Amino acid sequence: MKIKDIKYWVISSMLCIGLNSCEDFLDRPSEDNYNVGTFYQNDEQCIQGVNYLYNSPWYDFQRGFIKIGEVFSGNLYWGDSPYMNFSVNGTDGDLINMAYSLWAVNGHANTVYTNLQAAIASESVRNQCMGECLVWKAMAYFYLVRTFGEVPIIHDNNAELTAGTYNEKYKVRRENVYEYIIMTLEKALELLPKRQGELGRIDYYAAEALMAKVYLTRSGLNQKGTRNQADLDKAAEFAKDVIDNSGRQLMEVYSDIFRLKNNKSEESLIAWHWTVSSSWTSQNTLQSDIAMVGFSEFGDCWGGFIGPSVDLQDAFGVDALKSPEERHDTDVRRKATMMMPGDVYNYFWTDKGGFDYLRFIYDTEYGAGGPGGAFQSNTGANCVKHLYGDAYDHKTALGIDADRMASGLSTHILRLGDVYLIYAEAVLGNAASTTDASALEAFNAVRSRGKLAMEPLTSLTFDDIWKERRLELAMEGDRWYDYVRLSYYDPKRATDELMAQRRNGYYGLDDLYSPYYESGAWSYDPDEIRYDADTPAPNVAEGSFTLPFPTEDVVFNPNLQESVDAINIDVRSEFSY
Repeated sequence: MKIKDIKYWVISSMLCIGLNSCEDFLDRPSEDNYNVGTFYQNDEQCIQGVNYLYNSPWYDFQRGFIKIGEVFSGNLYWGDSPYMNFSVNGTDGDLINMAYSLWAVNGHANTVYTNLQAAIASESVRNQCMGECLVWKAMAYFYLVRTFGEVPIIHDNNAELTAGTYNEKYKVRRENVYEYIIMTLEKALELLPKRQGELGRIDYYAAEALMAKVYLTRSGLNQKGTRNQADLDKAAEFAKDVIDNSGRQLMEVYSDIFRLKNNKSEESLIAWHWTVSSSWTSQNTLQSDIAMVGFSEFGDCWGGFIGPSVDLQDAFGVDALKSPEERHDTDVRRKATMMMPGDVYNYFWTDKGGFDYLRFIYDTEYGAGGPGGAFQSNTGANCVKHLYGDAYDHKTALGIDADRMASGLSTHILRLGDVYLIYAEAVLGNAASTTDASALEAFNAVRSRGKLAMEPLTSLTFDDIWKERRLELAMEGDRWYDYVRLSYYDPKRATDELMAQRRNGYYGLDDLYSPYYESGAWSYDPDEIRYDADTPAPNVAEGSFTLPFPTEDVVFNPNLQESVDAINIDVRSEFSY
């Protein structure tokens, strides 16, 4: 790790990156009128001191969140991006930003946690805030270990600065990192209240949900063909407690999860809660990357050529070469995930009566400033999740204005639907199938919300759950990490599946969709308008499941080189909270 980064983590954590917000949840102290010695003097200041961990340190991870989670996994088509063909190297800007963001989260959480230990506040609030810090720290390390594999452990930034050894840190084994994450979450569970007074804040059950996911992921580590039963049992135990005792329920309408008005819903367990403010890093910018030009009034959208992959459409059972009348969607999650010809959205452009996908592209008056009559996406679809709509939609839902590359739409990174599927998979474990009633109930609750007129399953296999996870969590930054954990114990299946994906686009879609919009005619020459089978599948080797460290980090600390072995440490003897 580099000296400038560790110093930044400590100083910026102490200052808490001042922000004036319209929402109490996001209020933070202003850096020009406080320092650590005069802050943390009451309950309100403690809460303000931890609030910014829900957004600013995560800001530079947003693009990596999508590119790694969705482009790598074959869910999202992104042109000639190196994430499409597994050619990412240590100089990639999005990889660098993501890595530094995750280390920044760790540093901020460490320093705020230390500051809170000496806070003049009620014990309950101090413990609550310290618990929130630890969950964010655990989440950062969960991303780090699944992305880079063996990574250093920075337990206390102040201690690292004092010792002056930050550029001498060694990578530690993945099993040590997972044990560290679990140890951190165990402490968080000791501190957090069962329920927060305000939706959107991390509570005991949110930490349990993350613990369940960590155990499920670790269960395959260093295994061959089967998973560790003790870890599977712990994953099931924690997930079941969330399902039975948290008081949370799945939202009835799937698409509602991702709307501005539901930023802090019962289904969302851990989320980045963004806001539009004078502090640049507090806002959500994802709409700019994945929405078509002209989708908002701010001239800040350039994602028309990016779209949900053909392979993801296959998983949903839809075909971009079939007319809307022939498509016969059977899963409501498809429309909530990707827009395709014929789709109209009543929750976007509410001031204009809704958003009509093809009309926006081909009616230059309705779609003023938009694609201008040319269909852009090579896959026949564009993104829906992570879009908030236009300025009117934003102001109506949140009471505050959006801005250029800035919205207050929350990003859900762990939600209840995921926990239900974690439970079903943990109960299934290493068996070929299960008829366990509680596993079926959890699985079918998720599936029945998404599927139209589908009978509940009476027996579950891994393939059932594996596919359901893809459909339920598509475009939520998670799919690649499912492949990572699969590669822990079955790298051949993970590799073969990625190699078999339809990751390319189509030729000539504009020549199909334009006449359809103008006259309703759906006719094409399959030799001209077809899937690109010419571009070969990317070469996915078993080593493709970890990414390289940023090159400049390796330069500053040669211990991060691939050729240097990770060390084995006894986490619980080495560190304590």
